[in-house]
Amino acid sequence: MASSEGITETIPALLRRQAGHRPDKVFLYFHDLEVTYRQLNDITDRLANGLTRLGIRKGDKVCLLLSNRPEFVYVFLGVPKVGAVLVPINIRLKAEEVQFIVENSDATVIVAEEVFLPLVHAIRPACPKIQHVVVVGESERQGAIPFSQLLDAPASEPPEEVLPQDEMSIIYTSGTTGKPKGVVLTHENYYVNSEQGVMISKMGPDERAMCILPLFHVNGQVVTILMPMQAGGSLILTEGFSPKTFFHNIARYRATTFSGVPTVYSILLHAPEAEQHDLGSLRMCICGAAPMPVEVLTRFEEKFNTTIIEGYGLSEGTCASTLNPIEGGRKIGSVGVPLPGQEIKIVDDHDRELPPGRVGEVLIRGRNVMKGYYKNPAATAEALRGGWLHTGDLGYRDEDGFLYLVGRKKEMIIRGGVNIYPKEIEEVLYRHPKVKEAAVIGVPDEIWGEEVACCLILKEGETWTEEDVIAYCREHLADFKCPRKVFFVEAFPKTATGKIQKHLLAESVLDK
Repeated sequence: MASSEGITETIPALLRRQAGHRPDKVFLYFHDLEVTYRQLNDITDRLANGLTRLGIRKGDKVCLLLSNRPEFVYVFLGVPKVGAVLVPINIRLKAEEVQFIVENSDATVIVAEEVFLPLVHAIRPACPKIQHVVVVGESERQGAIPFSQLLDAPASEPPEEVLPQDEMSIIYTSGTTGKPKGVVLTHENYYVNSEQGVMISKMGPDERAMCILPLFHVNGQVVTILMPMQAGGSLILTEGFSPKTFFHNIARYRATTFSGVPTVYSILLHAPEAEQHDLGSLRMCICGAAPMPVEVLTRFEEKFNTTIIEGYGLSEGTCASTLNPIEGGRKIGSVGVPLPGQEIKIVDDHDRELPPGRVGEVLIRGRNVMKGYYKNPAATAEALRGGWLHTGDLGYRDEDGFLYLVGRKKEMIIRGGVNIYPKEIEEVLYRHPKVKEAAVIGVPDEIWGEEVACCLILKEGETWTEEDVIAYCREHLADFKCPRKVFFVEAFPKTATGKIQKHLLAESVLDK
């Protein structure tokens, strides 16, 4: 394996290398399906050549509307073999949200699960650049190419030359300006970040990483596909998180690790299913996306006799930027130290570095940092000014270099580890004719960490119920973005310049 400061392979080259070194080792477990490294390399070669037959070329964008299933892994590893660019889409999004991503990414192909075909057909007239729709499912549908047809191509290595600096994916994140931004990640970004994760977590060939998080998110892609592949280990793929199947799968496949968010650990602590299964194989658990309550961490470790290593990262940094060391020196309450090859510093509002113990914005530098935002040079320049990724997160470092997060500079809400930006929801609310002013805030929740709440000032003479507000939002937004609480108020606290003071607004509505 190359060091994080040395020569970098592309992701297709990584798969080919491992297929050559350990051809008969099972990489992918999914129910009763077992796929070896050699089989996976052959399948992805066939897929790449099938896409070439369709006219897909280097730089073309391929959208994915797929749940956690083997075909996602095949597409994730096969599309880059022709130099095309992956655009994974959150399958919980509604039609207008999906349409924006498809249009903005300039995608020419959509690979969709059969259940999502009605949505795809509904948006296709507004997406004229789409040339092909590939369907993953049992039956053939009019206007779509069966996924199996792509695999009829030969299992020969695609001729396209792919370089580490080439773009591999565009990951869309909720935007502070109301529209999602496309984070452009290269092969180098993915390769380096997964290699860094392996180094600090001490993964080896015996690792069996169980994926319970969605593969459309970078955490699933990096931590449970690429990190085990870098280590020569295996991926245990599940449809998603369910306490009813979680413990059964840990025991059945002898999983050694998984990655979750704090909400997952809180739920597992109270799940009765744990007592029925042998969890002795579990070496470590990884937690990120939101701060982990110390009480939950310690109780989980005591109950399940394992170690949780907490980390921190964001899509703009590919996935992970810090992690607590797995062997010695861990500090509970901290999100750890920078991964090998990454730098972190804390700065004030003028980008001046602050000493240990002082709170400021967290900045990141390294080969894991994104190329930029797709077709958004202004946002790219702002985020990457001075050669550092400005995260918008607030924290401090201690004398030993451990990072502690204390809040967010941005108005982001984190619900169950999922980032939600109020501006996107506010824009939907402002489109309703009854709304005069709208403000979306996060409110504390025992299970999810935060829940979405909206505060509304209605136009004179208008009435609207909480149920109707939520129903309206569900027509236009993914369910996880929709408010769970609605507060009707007469006025918002504002600064002298007219900016809503959301911290005061939150205090006022929660005190009622």
